[in-house]
Amino acid sequence: MASDSTSRRSTCSSTPWSLPPLNLSGISSSLSRASIVSMVKGPPVEEIYGLLHFVTSDDDRMLSHSINPAAPIDLSVYLGGDQPDWKSHMRKLREEYPLIVFSKVLMLCLHQSYCPFSTKAKKLLESYNLSPPPKIIEVDLRDDWDFIKLILTRLTEHSTFPNIILNGEGLGGSDDLHTLRAQGKLKKMFENAGMTVREDIVKERETQ
Repeated sequence: MASDSTSRRSTCSSTPWSLPPLNLSGISSSLSRASIVSMVKGPPVEEIYGLLHFVTSDDDRMLSHSINPAAPIDLSVYLGGDQPDWKSHMRKLREEYPLIVFSKVLMLCLHQSYCPFSTKAKKLLESYNLSPPPKIIEVDLRDDWDFIKLILTRLTEHSTFPNIILNGEGLGGSDDLHTLRAQGKLKKMFENAGMTVREDIVKERETQ
């Protein structure tokens, strides 16, 4: 009669450990369909990149008035007929339009023919002579300006113009921009975003 230890060794060795079976595509059959789809698609794309892609496109596309700007919008709405290659779209945004300024031309409520806040922010950015230059979106010259404003408010929690976006992150408005400069942070932020600062007429003070 075999001892208990012999029996245990026999039982443990009767079913050797192995990798999960692979199907013809080389993907473990134990993976769920949802997991496979997630791996193929990659990480989710934030809606702000959809909006930025939409407004920087070469054509004069406008948002449909059938959408609800107060609720999350499917990325397909922002494609405007383009291929859903968000990896390529986001690379283009980083390389060509890292800094996007949603500006406003008119400020009739203050009895002025221009928006002083947008003008002040654009003048400050000009002093850096950035490459690539900021992409300026004059929102109030668009037919869908009210939708753009509501979407920006929801995504950036900044409801006024200008609304300045650096690599998908909101910097705020004109006052915020000038504060960052006074703190000596703005130039470094541009450089970290892959931009070249070719000139800084009013030198930033060094950060401690």
